[in-house]
Amino acid sequence: MKFRTRLHVLAAVTGAAVLAMAPTIAAAQSPDYPKKPIRIVVPFPAGGPTDIAARVIGQAVGDDLKTSVIIDNKGGAHGFIGAADAAKSNPDGYTLMMASIGTMAINPGLHKKMPYDPNKDFEPLSLVLTVPIVVVANPHKVKANTIAELVDYLKRHPDKLNYASAGTGGSSHLVPEYFKFRTNTHMTHISYKGSGPAVSDLVAGQVDLMFDTLLTSTPFVKAGKLKMLAVTTRNRLPQYPDVPTMAEALGIKDFEASSWYAMYAPAGTPKAITNQLSASIDRVLKQPQIISRMAELGALPVGGAPEVLSRFQAAEQAKWAQVITAADIKPQ
Repeated sequence: MKFRTRLHVLAAVTGAAVLAMAPTIAAAQSPDYPKKPIRIVVPFPAGGPTDIAARVIGQAVGDDLKTSVIIDNKGGAHGFIGAADAAKSNPDGYTLMMASIGTMAINPGLHKKMPYDPNKDFEPLSLVLTVPIVVVANPHKVKANTIAELVDYLKRHPDKLNYASAGTGGSSHLVPEYFKFRTNTHMTHISYKGSGPAVSDLVAGQVDLMFDTLLTSTPFVKAGKLKMLAVTTRNRLPQYPDVPTMAEALGIKDFEASSWYAMYAPAGTPKAITNQLSASIDRVLKQPQIISRMAELGALPVGGAPEVLSRFQAAEQAKWAQVITAADIKPQ
C-alpha cells in the first residue's frame, strides 16, 4: 500500500482561494421568503463541530433574514439518517442542512450504497467554514508531550494506546489512519457516533487520543483538560504559535489536513430562495462578530456562491476516493 507523495489527506482551500473563483451571487430573490421558521438538519449529535457551526451560523442567518432558526440534530449511521431526512424534505427553503466533509465528500467514496446522493439530492448554498485538525490527548493517559515522543512510545508499545473518532470514515478516522501508515505505528480505533461523545470520553479518560477539529477541542485545550501535540495544517496556527505542524514534528511535508462544513437545501428548492439563502450566509460570514467568534473556535469563515461549493465538493470527492482506496479503509 503506497500513498502518492503529494496526496493530501484532507486539503481544504482557503477562503481567499475560494472567493477568487466565486461568481457574484445572483440578485434574483424571493420577496415573500421567509414566512416561517427555518429548520437546519445536522446529521450528527449535538456538541460536535457540525452542530456548533450550524448553531452559530444558523442564528446569524435567522437574524439576517428576520426569522427564527431551529437546529434539528439527527445523528447516526455515518450521517445517513440526517442527510436522508434533509434530502426528502419539502424543497421550499424551510429545511436546510449543515453538512460536513464526511457527509458530502468522504461517504461517496466509502459506501457503495447510501440513502442519499450528495450531488443530485441537494442544492449547494455556500461553503461555510474550514477548520484545522489537531492532535489532542488526555494529559493523564498520554505522557508524551510531542509527536516525536508519541511515535517513539507507539513503536515501543504497539496498540497500547487507542484513539477516538466521530465515526468510521470521517476525518477523525482517516487522518490518524494516515498518520499510522506514514509513521509505521499502531493504535486501536474506537468509533463514536459523533465528535461530541468522542471528545467527552477523551476528556473523561475513557480514550487516549483524538485527531479532532480545532472547533471541538478548543474549549478543552484552553481549560487544560486536553493537551495539543501538533496541528495537521500547512502552517502553525496563530492562536497556538508554540504547537508545531506535523511536517515540522516529523518531516512529513505533505501531511496536511483540514475539515470543512457547508450549507445545502433539498434539490428542487426554487432558485430565488437558494439565491437569498446563499447571499445571507455570505453576508453573515463577513460580520466582524462572526469572524471573531469563529477565530475563537479556530475556524475560518469562507462563503461564496453555490457554484463554488459545487466545484469544490466534486474535487474533494475525487481526492477522498483516492485516499480511501490507498489506505484500504472499509466501512463498518
